[in-house]
Amino acid sequence: MTVIEMAGAVHDTDLLVQRFEEQRPRLRSVAQRMLGAPAEAEDAVQDTWLRLSRADVDAIDNLPGWLTTTVGRVCLDRLRSGPVRHERPVDGPEEERTAADPGGRDPEQEAVLSESVGQALEVVLDTLGPTERLAFVLHDMFAVSFDEIATVVDRSPAAVRQIASRARRRVQGRSAAPEVDPARQRRVVAAFLAASREGRFEELLTLLDPHVVLRADPAAVRMGGAAETRGASAVAAFFSGRAQAAVPALVDALPGALVIADGRNRLVISFTVTDRIIGIEVVADPEQLGELDLVVDRSEGPVR
Repeated sequence: MTVIEMAGAVHDTDLLVQRFEEQRPRLRSVAQRMLGAPAEAEDAVQDTWLRLSRADVDAIDNLPGWLTTTVGRVCLDRLRSGPVRHERPVDGPEEERTAADPGGRDPEQEAVLSESVGQALEVVLDTLGPTERLAFVLHDMFAVSFDEIATVVDRSPAAVRQIASRARRRVQGRSAAPEVDPARQRRVVAAFLAASREGRFEELLTLLDPHVVLRADPAAVRMGGAAETRGASAVAAFFSGRAQAAVPALVDALPGALVIADGRNRLVISFTVTDRIIGIEVVADPEQLGELDLVVDRSEGPVR
């Protein structure tokens, strides 16, 4: 290797380290939700770095997504191999909570609530099996797609969706934590649909996490739009003035929307909500639609 080639290799390594460190807070948050103990979470993040350092980085199209699913796989292996130490309640690090609560709580109230949420959620997550826990944490808390999770657990996306749905029902049935409160999720989604129909762009922005991801299946893409759209501004622009025919619905027990035409379900929109909306999935494939548990939601009143 020449001196120039060696210099280039060092530069590439430094760049990879920098990109990994940018994702470390998110990876630590995923690992702590999965494993509970900070020490275990740090070990999982370090294992993820080791796997990245041995991987063909040029073949990785989406590094944040690759790292998230990889740390999930590492955590799943640890959960399956034996008990994990739970040293304290699970709380996402402060840098992960980028969105302010619309309720306007002050920092002291937020800290108290964060602790109570961590305690409640930790108890409930402990009741889930490793695969259920992974599916719930990655999809419902970090908006990882079912297709990506399926590669981690070696199941079909439809099977992963059912696993996550089962885990979600158990969490909602045993926890009053605001992060997974169904009533709060319904209010956020109802407000989003109303703002979308009426073209209130600024209001859409307040309801979306800055890093929100919108994903659409190939059938939905053919109807117009992109397979993936990232960022609050781009997603708000896409939805502004739309959702005219969308009916509020429960999609696998989560608040969402359903478009019905000629007596048939044509399109489903599902949302992942924490403080704000962090993930949106649009499904139009008839076979996929047939696998979803869909219930029209009348609780929000008539659709305007």
